[in-house]
Amino acid sequence: MSKEKLLVGGQAVIEGVMMRNKTNVAIAVRQDKGTIFVQKKHFRSVSEQYPFLKWPVFRGFVVFVEALILGYQSLTLSAEQVLEGEEEELKGWEMPLTLIISLAAGIGLFMLLPTVLMKFMKQGLEIPLLLNLGEGLLRLIIFLSYIFIISRWEEVGRVFQYHGAEHKAIACFEAGQPLTVDNARNFSTLHRRCGTSFLLVVMVTSILLFSFFGWPGLWQRILIRLLLLPLVAGISYEGIKMAGVKDNIFTRILSQPGLWLQLLTTKKPGDDQVEVAISALQAVLPEEITAGGESIARIKA
Repeated sequence: MSKEKLLVGGQAVIEGVMMRNKTNVAIAVRQDKGTIFVQKKHFRSVSEQYPFLKWPVFRGFVVFVEALILGYQSLTLSAEQVLEGEEEELKGWEMPLTLIISLAAGIGLFMLLPTVLMKFMKQGLEIPLLLNLGEGLLRLIIFLSYIFIISRWEEVGRVFQYHGAEHKAIACFEAGQPLTVDNARNFSTLHRRCGTSFLLVVMVTSILLFSFFGWPGLWQRILIRLLLLPLVAGISYEGIKMAGVKDNIFTRILSQPGLWLQLLTTKKPGDDQVEVAISALQAVLPEEITAGGESIARIKA
């Protein structure tokens, strides 16, 4: 096999982990009876069909949308596996409705609420740049408060442990070590190319980008912010991608706030959770890598 870089990323789900590379997605879930359920499927990005979607900025929005879709599918499957054999079952409409409500709540809480609040808090301040910076500060405060609050919940804490397990498994793979629980245990739960870091970069990027559009009326501001979401996601992705392939003082500074935030969104996993993450990761790797125990240089997208 050629020594090409393998793109490997992941996401914590309910009692499990989803891993993906360019062509495959695998989900591993710890079932109630203790066994690990693993499902692997082929994945083909829409950018393979339309090459222009691989252009800078365009690719970031594509990755963002596809991550939402795969994340939803993975959460649905993990919930089904956890609830298998129990009296409570997911109805067909429950997960789509939950996704729609979650997306609407996220946009409302982190994008729309700050601009509405700033309308009432500006108190005669009419400098557009300061108004936009004030709105951005509110957005950051709301976002960080939300992360802090949910990190206190026991159920969310379990997901954050699997998040830490995902990072440990990928870090072990990137270091070229055999994928074993003993090896992965020694790595950090923090990762420079984590989705948590991406969300934080989105917040900062939105503050800078929205500042170029002045301070029009409330409904105009809301519309502008919604229309600019794809651009914000695209630019943020390029920043995270650069931090993943470059190691210099600039990329370290860029990555550090996200690493600090991961202190809230990841928790130390148990060995059984690391085992689940490794199972998902092994499922998306080529057989010649998993069989030989040797990893090739990798980037977590």
